[in-house]
Amino acid sequence: MAQNVIMPKWGLTMKEGKVARWLKAEGQSVEKGEPLFEVETDKITNTVEAPESGVLFQIVVPAGDVAPVLAVVGVIAAAGEAAERVSAGAAGAGAPAAPAAAPAVQAVDDAKDESFVPAMPAARKLARELGVRLSTVTGTGPKGSVTVKDVQAAASAGPAANASPQAVEFAKKMGIDLAQVQGTGEGGRISKADILRAMNPAASGKPATGAKSAPPAAAPVEAAPGDTVLPMEGIRKLIADNMLASLAGAAQLTVFVETDVTETAALRQALLDRNKKNPDYRLSYNDIIAYAVCRALKRHPVMNSTLRPDGVHLHARVNLGIAVALPNGLIVPNVKNADGYTLEELAVRVRDVSGRARKGGLSMDEIGGGSFTISNVSMLGMDGFTPILNPPETGILGVGRVVEKPAVKNGEIRVRKMMTLSLTFNHMVTDGGPAMTFLRELADMLENPGLMLA
Repeated sequence: MAQNVIMPKWGLTMKEGKVARWLKAEGQSVEKGEPLFEVETDKITNTVEAPESGVLFQIVVPAGDVAPVLAVVGVIAAAGEAAERVSAGAAGAGAPAAPAAAPAVQAVDDAKDESFVPAMPAARKLARELGVRLSTVTGTGPKGSVTVKDVQAAASAGPAANASPQAVEFAKKMGIDLAQVQGTGEGGRISKADILRAMNPAASGKPATGAKSAPPAAAPVEAAPGDTVLPMEGIRKLIADNMLASLAGAAQLTVFVETDVTETAALRQALLDRNKKNPDYRLSYNDIIAYAVCRALKRHPVMNSTLRPDGVHLHARVNLGIAVALPNGLIVPNVKNADGYTLEELAVRVRDVSGRARKGGLSMDEIGGGSFTISNVSMLGMDGFTPILNPPETGILGVGRVVEKPAVKNGEIRVRKMMTLSLTFNHMVTDGGPAMTFLRELADMLENPGLMLA
């Protein structure tokens, strides 16, 4: 019997996914557990395995198209089976495909549907008074529950605005008319990235919309003979949208410090020498820096925080993000509870998530929920740079290469190993003093590794 292949749901926040490519063509044989197609979301790209063995009878959602979670994207049938073809947009839950199309089930009425939406009592009462359907409101309270602020934001947006509360607030701040913004989310829902695209005609190729007038967009530029045009799509477009949203949504400031890491280099070499008989033992500068960052964050908790709609969340544990460069973009997996590991344990876990980020196999939980990020460009021969925040985190550390330089040590000029560290932080969350104090203490730990144990 035919088997539906559905769009997986990876994590509570995933609403839709893009079929990046099919690894099998219609009519080809597939084995259960064999990679079947790749799904791309705004956080991760992963491979989906075939749920059953058989023949890929139908590709419902072609490569490049987006489908909501649990929608049928393909059909696997037994060899020689004459299965019914499925129409695009059909919903499924991995059950065997029906032999014939069935009539649509009548949806529950609005009032009954509302009772299943988690919401604060005051928010539920206000929603009734304002005529706002709770099922259309994105909750920002504990465990996604709807708050009074969420209802007020939805009501102020008007009945025609299909937008998240964050998008509504951002539109108000920037003077943008949401009625003139085209949403790209599920059901046309407007996101903050959609508003940014509407404000940036140079990037979108469309005139800016909203209450504030803007000069007409420039006419499209024809490609010169011999030029290669790379479409802004897929992971590249997602990164572009996220970076633009990061810069627009945070007051970002970067500070630098040059630190003498001669003693850290000596510590690393000593540990490598002690474990030289173990072929699996590895220890990089980045591992030691990650360990030091965890120690410094525990002493400066404001840097281990995220900015949420209800305020600044100071996290008790460090979920350390490690920026990993991929051939087609960048991904930031994180090590959960990184502050609870020894140096060697942390090194193993950092190498594990970094390796799976390059090869595939990360879970949605490993992509989201970070509290601080490290971005190391030393392998590219860079001394320093200004990293961009990974929202909603408060800080990101940039790490440059180790360079031997003449430096003054105890009143004498000596050749020392020097490294430049850069810290970008959200000035909305913390002022320069606390951020700079954190960076200075981190630099002190790398100059004198014994301070990590204090």
